[in-house]
Amino acid sequence: MISLRQTRLRTALLIAATTVGVSGLFGVLWAFLAPAEHLLVVSEGRGVALTGESVHQFDAVAIFFWLALIVGVLSAVAAWLARLSRGPYALGGLIIGSALGTALMAAVGVVVAKLRFPAVDNPPVGDIIALAPGIGTLLVLIVQPFAACIVTLVLAVLSPYDDLGVGDHSDEPESEDAGQSEPTAPALQ
Repeated sequence: MISLRQTRLRTALLIAATTVGVSGLFGVLWAFLAPAEHLLVVSEGRGVALTGESVHQFDAVAIFFWLALIVGVLSAVAAWLARLSRGPYALGGLIIGSALGTALMAAVGVVVAKLRFPAVDNPPVGDIIALAPGIGTLLVLIVQPFAACIVTLVLAVLSPYDDLGVGDHSDEPESEDAGQSEPTAPALQ
């Protein structure tokens, strides 16, 4: 027979693995959403960004930020739905999965983006080339775990049960009035 602790540990591992897997898929999505920066080759090994193209560096970071935020929120809500495993194990699995997942999302996204926009060796002067997008800053890697923690905190605060709903609450009355009987009038003598 499987103990409650083993069940919670398995659920935490499942939460972590699922979060990592979904994050990898979102990395592929990011690679297709993030725009490339186009450069005009002005001399050998040197290019100049076309008007407005340098903004695409920010666009790539912003798209990564929003996708990581979405994965963080959705993974926290999905982990919360594992009712019997709510608590430290599920939160630990969620945080570890989110941290590893956002790193995988960045790695997969950058690799797929480089496959989508391959580097050109020695392009001729006057050509316009596309540079693969990057995540720009490693600070965006904290977005997904942070969002997952905040959403879990909000869900825990909003839980009407002291045990976060882990216990069996099916025998409780529907409302406070349901368990009380109607008061009876005193008998007249």
